[in-house]
Amino acid sequence: MSSVAELRAPGPRGTPPLLARLVDDAALFPPGNAPMADALRNHLQARTESWSGVVGLFLCNASRLPELITELIKIKPVKPVGLSLVIDTGLSAVPKAISIVESRTELLALRMVEMPAPSEVDDVWLERVSEFVPEDVIRVIEPRRPSQNTEAGTSSEWLDSVRRVAEHGSWPKLRCGGQTPEAFPSVDEVADFLTVASTTGVPFKATAGLHNALRHRDEETGFNHHGFLNLLVATARTLSGKDAREALTSDDPEALAAEAKALPEAAAHAVRGVFASYGSCSLTEPVEDLEGLGLL
Repeated sequence: MSSVAELRAPGPRGTPPLLARLVDDAALFPPGNAPMADALRNHLQARTESWSGVVGLFLCNASRLPELITELIKIKPVKPVGLSLVIDTGLSAVPKAISIVESRTELLALRMVEMPAPSEVDDVWLERVSEFVPEDVIRVIEPRRPSQNTEAGTSSEWLDSVRRVAEHGSWPKLRCGGQTPEAFPSVDEVADFLTVASTTGVPFKATAGLHNALRHRDEETGFNHHGFLNLLVATARTLSGKDAREALTSDDPEALAAEAKALPEAAAHAVRGVFASYGSCSLTEPVEDLEGLGLL
């Protein structure tokens, strides 16, 4: 089965289509920063839980591949771990990193490669990405928003880059948070991204800041976090021509949960055909939120 087909396959019986394989495991990344051994054992344990249908891929930086393989040799997983390889070593290092993964197919199954885009996302760079990454592996590229980098241009140029990434068959990535205020896109920026992403014909992936289902303010940092349920409902509204901004700003759990539950199965599949997945440094927090809202 191809990577795309596998990620879009239904989860175990009882997993709603809106939530199947939604949450990729980013336990290694901030603010979780889990040790490799703990992250892997928790991931494999999550695969045996009643809510395992929500769990997607395991994320690991290319620079940590040797550590990942060493721990997997110790653990001896029953089947290969589905991997999203996050490139932190530059585009030129992609072939070697992929070769390392593909030499250990008893331990790892490469499903996705993620990487940041340069300040200017041109066709030459995108073609090199396509050449380096096998056709059956999903490519996810993160164009830089202007507020993330002063060299990234205007919001219009950012959205043009999102379109260009999609035109080359890669999934655009939307960063929804991080360790600084600049890492959090505004509601308008997310809504504009959804407007573009809903028309490209390829899904997008979200990352960072989406630990919880609902939009909320972190009392420790003061940052306003987007919620992944807000984003799911906003995607549904975008596809139906309704107001996505209202869904993105809502902090009403009952209303959002009711709207998500009311989506017909075909509409849920359409939403996930646009918003494919997101990375979370915790798997239990999203699940607890979903169970509390009666969605899982």
